Parts: sequence; structure tokens; C-alpha cells
Amino acid sequence: MKVLVTGGAGFIGSHLVDAYLAAGHEVAVVDDLSSGRREQVDPRAGFHRVDICDARLEAVFAAEKPDLVSHHAAQIDVRKAVADPRLDVGINVLGTINVLEQCARAGVRKVVFASTGGAIYGELETMPADESHPVRPLSPYGIDKHTAEHYLRFYRETRGLDVAALRYANVYGPRQDPHGEAGVVAIFASAMLAGRTPTIYGDGEQVRDFVYVGDVVRANLLAGERETPEPVNVGTGIGASVNDIYRTLAQIIGFTQPALYAEGKAGDVRRSALDAARARQTLGWEPQTSLEEGLRETVAWFRARAAQ
Repeated sequence: MKVLVTGGAGFIGSHLVDAYLAAGHEVAVVDDLSSGRREQVDPRAGFHRVDICDARLEAVFAAEKPDLVSHHAAQIDVRKAVADPRLDVGINVLGTINVLEQCARAGVRKVVFASTGGAIYGELETMPADESHPVRPLSPYGIDKHTAEHYLRFYRETRGLDVAALRYANVYGPRQDPHGEAGVVAIFASAMLAGRTPTIYGDGEQVRDFVYVGDVVRANLLAGERETPEPVNVGTGIGASVNDIYRTLAQIIGFTQPALYAEGKAGDVRRSALDAARARQTLGWEPQTSLEEGLRETVAWFRARAAQ
């Protein structure tokens, strides 16, 4: 099978490229390298430095003729989306429409779309939230990801495109960028290993559902093989506070300084955790990596990179 991964030079995308190659598939990557890193892409994968909003995307699809498209190229920074909503909608809605249009024209068999659970549901009425929870996003990022899900449904109903929307919890793990992404695990681990004291925005009692990137990759591979007509949460169902993450990472690393605190940021929800029962039922998926195990794997990767 030929797989095209948009955003394949990024954090999650590059892990997906590795997994598809390991499964014996041909893989091509589309990434404009605005946040991704070329060196993270396995050299066995074809590479196209193209923005998903660019008209040149049509030529990529014509050349690669993919069977499956994993759409992970996105503007992912909630704070940047709050500051510049037009930028976010341009990438996360219009860019997604461009990808879906090319998929429909090229006869792509399946599209797996990286959506968000943490930002779509907004402040939770019940926790963990399943897919029937009211959708009340507090940021343009959540609004635009939800809008993109509606376009997936539109292309399925009107163009016959088979689609899957995976609503991620807070994904963390090796290769996450501590500078260009809003991942506290990467930010904290990188800073602590460098001897710097991380800053926590707000009181640190914000609760998130942290899911390891390897588990997210497995969900993607399964979604490419199964019927997934409705959005699917990909999370652990277990909440951990930002303070909890700080303490656990400090213990793993041997960092003894207390956190610095600053004013909270607009667009951040107070608590979020995702019920993944639908993922178990439709994909046969459940998380396999405990939070402490995943944090240790992440720290080991950052430590090895710092030693290079």
C-alpha cells in the first residue's frame, strides 16, 4: 500500500512514517518544514516540501497516487490560534479542504485525520468525556479542528471518501519539539535536563489526559484498516495535573528546583480526559503505555539527544 503522510516531518507524523515503513508499506511525506524537521524523516520515504495550502499539492498526489492519506499537517499551537485566528483557519480548515479535495480527485481509499479531543470539547461536564459530550471549544484551534471534521463528513457523503477522525488527548513522547509545540512534557524535560527551571502557566492544577505517541501511532494504523464513520477519542481516560507532570519528571531526572509560575493563558481548558470506549469497540485499541513509563522513555530520548 502507498501511504502519504502530511506533516510527516513532525512529532507524530515522523513516528507514523516509521510505523508504516516497518509494516512494509511505501511511504511519501508532505511537509513544508515550518515546524517539522527533515532529519526526522526516514530516508526510505519520499519527501515533498510543499505546504498543504499550496496548489502544488495536486502534483504530489498525481505523482504518488496514494491509497491512504494520514493527514497530520496542522497549526497546533492553541495560543498562536488565539492570537491569530485567521492563520489557524487558513491551515486547519482551508488546508484540510485542499487535502480532502486532492484525495477525492485521486481516488484515495482512506483518509485518517488528526483531530483533537482536548480542545474540541472545551470545559468538561463529565470526565472522562466520550464522543457524545457537547462540543464547546474555547479556542480557534478547537473550532477549526471541529470544522474540519464536518468537511470530512461532507466529503464522505458527497464524494464517497472513506474517512476517520481521531480525537487526540495530549500526545507526548520522543521527538516532540520543546520550542515549537505546546507540549508541557517536552518543554519541562528539555529545560530540566539543561538545568533550567520550567515555568508553569496558571496554578498547575490544570488536568490533562497524556497519551504516549506510540499508542497514538497504533490507533492510526488500526483506523486505516477499520470502518470508522464517527470520530474516535484516542486517550487514556486518566487525568494528570501539570503539577503532577512536573513532579514526576523532576523525580526521573533528579531535578530539585521548584517550578516557576506565571499567569495562565487564554484558550486553555481547566480539565480534560477522554473516554476511549469507542476506540476499543471500533478499532480494538487501548493505551498500553503507562504515564510513568512514557515519561521515562521521553526523558531517555531527550537525554540522548542532549548528549549528541
